[in-house]
Amino acid sequence: GWCSGLFPVSDARLAREHGRDAARTMRRTLQAAVDEIGRVALAEKIDCAFAKGGSIVAARNAAQVTTARAEVAEAHALGLDHDDLRWMDGAEAGEVVDIAGMRGATFTPHCASLDPARLVRGLADAVERRGVSVFERTPALDVRPGGPGRRPVVRSAGGTVTADVVVVALEAWSESLAARRRRIVPVYSLMLATEPLDDAVWAEIGLANRETFADGRRLVIYGQRTADGRIAFGGRGAPYHFASTTRDRFDTDPRIHEGLRETLVELFPALRGVEITHRWGGPIGVPRDWWPSVGLDRSSGVAWAGGYVGDGVAASNLAGRTLADLILGRDTELVGLPWVGHRGPKWEREPLRWMGINAVLWATNLGDRTERRHGRPSRVASAADRLLGG
Repeated sequence: GWCSGLFPVSDARLAREHGRDAARTMRRTLQAAVDEIGRVALAEKIDCAFAKGGSIVAARNAAQVTTARAEVAEAHALGLDHDDLRWMDGAEAGEVVDIAGMRGATFTPHCASLDPARLVRGLADAVERRGVSVFERTPALDVRPGGPGRRPVVRSAGGTVTADVVVVALEAWSESLAARRRRIVPVYSLMLATEPLDDAVWAEIGLANRETFADGRRLVIYGQRTADGRIAFGGRGAPYHFASTTRDRFDTDPRIHEGLRETLVELFPALRGVEITHRWGGPIGVPRDWWPSVGLDRSSGVAWAGGYVGDGVAASNLAGRTLADLILGRDTELVGLPWVGHRGPKWEREPLRWMGINAVLWATNLGDRTERRHGRPSRVASAADRLLGG
């Protein structure tokens, strides 16, 4: 439900590999994508509960304060300003949301909360009104690249489709196609939702503008106030499944969901005893170097987009517009962004992949516990970040 200007690659890394101007343009363009989604939702009358209230990330221990302040300094060194990302002290942050133990927070206005399922269905209706045919329940089994004198082909159970360009945008399900194997792995992120909360509870919690919220732990959590007055709250930490397996049954995990409930009550003690009415989840797509990418190989006629590491609502909008420019041969600012044409390394073969990803999840969790206890950034968690390339 977050529609954010976030990018999983740090400002410093973007600037180091592509220069400060390119890094700043990438950030600005992603931020603009948030407003573009709001504009399209309004123009197409898509009722997706879009509310651009911004995003607040609480710092709840000394290590998180250090990391948050460094993030703000890094963004400002790149050329972003106070209106893009700023540090709030505890009193100012508490005016936005009353998170237990909050010492301060970062805040960015470049984030909206929305209902992504309604957004997708509304977009499907919008393109169908323009004459596009959408074929659901038609699994793509294989993509055969084109070459001299032949076009790329998508093979399905009911036949084949030939086109000038085939776009592969399967995200966490990329492993199902041989051509994309080991490019993106599925890592599960699970969520829950409370019953609708009464006005007295909301007066205590805050989030009056439907700001999205998180805290500075490394094992990511995320939440939002929904249009119907619930808190939808999620986090990572579910195990990676051997051979990049995805199954419907992985969408729920009693142990992880109970941990999320406990974390939510830890953040907001007023929610103790509140009923949890929904539990669900799904896989996000993670490239080996955490670098989302979009591109077109004209020799084969195959284009691609994905690897958003969970921040794909605005990024996929930008990717779609970038693909349109690439395919139509337009020379625009979008086709020069630093994620265009990027090809990261492949993930390791199994069982190394299974061992490595789950070891990093364990190390990240350990790092959070260490930072809470000692107040210093965890060397173990930092090493895990470097191992994944994030």
